[in-house]
Amino acid sequence: MRQIRDLETPERPDVPDFRPGDTVRVHVRIVEGDKERVQVFEGVVLQRRRGGASSSFVVRKMSYGVGVERIFPLHSPAIAKIELKARGRVRRSRLTYLRDLSGKAARIREQEAFANQPGAASESAPKEETPPDA
Repeated sequence: MRQIRDLETPERPDVPDFRPGDTVRVHVRIVEGDKERVQVFEGVVLQRRRGGASSSFVVRKMSYGVGVERIFPLHSPAIAKIELKARGRVRRSRLTYLRDLSGKAARIREQEAFANQPGAASESAPKEETPPDA
């Protein structure tokens, strides 16, 4: 077992620390003929499987009223980049119950700590006001 663990690829340094309930944008490389393009898949992480080189995660999004889930191998060369959009406040590690919910019931509350980070929400920054001339 130790020899197999030594041969596995190390963790990807460009992957952010995301958990189930977080909203992520996964940039996927798609090859069509001789052209290659990047397509973005944005949704909520339902579960994360941690297994070294075989680790994967499931992302669910709503597309035209239909729920679409994709399983992404974490160490796949097809994944160009993973962006963390929002941190979700959940109490479970597998959010499969979201499949049965729709509308407002399927929403996940956002963590306040993530929203208060600098750069996360540039609109909430106070603007300097110039005093009016009297």
